[in-house]
Amino acid sequence: MRHVITALVMNEPGVLAHVANMFSARGFNIDSLVVGRTEDPLLSRMTIVVVADDRTLDQVRKQLAKIVTVVKVRDYRETPFVARDLMLVKLSASPRTRSEIIELASLFRGHVLDVGHNSLTVELSGEEDKLDAFIDLVRPYGIRELARTGMIAMARGGHAMSLAGEESDGTTGNPAPGPASPLANVGSRSGRMPTKRMPTQEELEATPPG
Repeated sequence: MRHVITALVMNEPGVLAHVANMFSARGFNIDSLVVGRTEDPLLSRMTIVVVADDRTLDQVRKQLAKIVTVVKVRDYRETPFVARDLMLVKLSASPRTRSEIIELASLFRGHVLDVGHNSLTVELSGEEDKLDAFIDLVRPYGIRELARTGMIAMARGGHAMSLAGEESDGTTGNPAPGPASPLANVGSRSGRMPTKRMPTQEELEATPPG
C-alpha cells in the first residue's frame, strides 16, 4: 500500500543524503521523494511516498524522527489531504496532429509551453491518476521526453506543520501540543539563524552514515 509522509527538515547540506541513506540501509521502498523550500528559510519540506504496510510505515516514521536534522514527521494515513504532481511532457506533433494534442491538453486543463516544428511541450498538474490518464491518451502520438516532480501533499483544513514541530488547528491560533523541536526557540520571522546544538551520542548512532 502507498503511504504519504511529510517531514520538516533543517535547510542545510547533507539532509537529503541522510534521509536517502536511511531508506536504503533499511530496505524501505521509496515511490517518490520531493524536497523544496518552505515559508521559513530555515526549513525545507520533504514529501515521501512509500510502498509499505502499516507496520513498516511506523518503522519509517520512527527512523526518520531519529535523524538529527529532521524537525517533524507526519504521515497522512488517517488524515484527509490534498496532493498534486507536476509534469512536463514533450510530444511528437505533426501539423496534422497538433490541434488534436492541444485539444487534449485543454480538456485536462494543461498548458502548451513550447511549440516546435515537430513537437509540443505540455505542462500538466493534478492528481497522479489524472496525469497517468493523460499519458495513456497521448502515448500513441509519441512521447519524446517526460519529467515529473513527484507528489507534494498538505493536510486539508487549518492544520499546519509549524517551525516548532507542532500543528496548529487554525481556529484558536494556538498550536496543538507536540514534541519539542531542535528549532523550538528560533525566531524564524526575525531572520536569526538557528543556534546549532551538538547532537547526543544516541542521535549520532541513530543517524545513517553519509
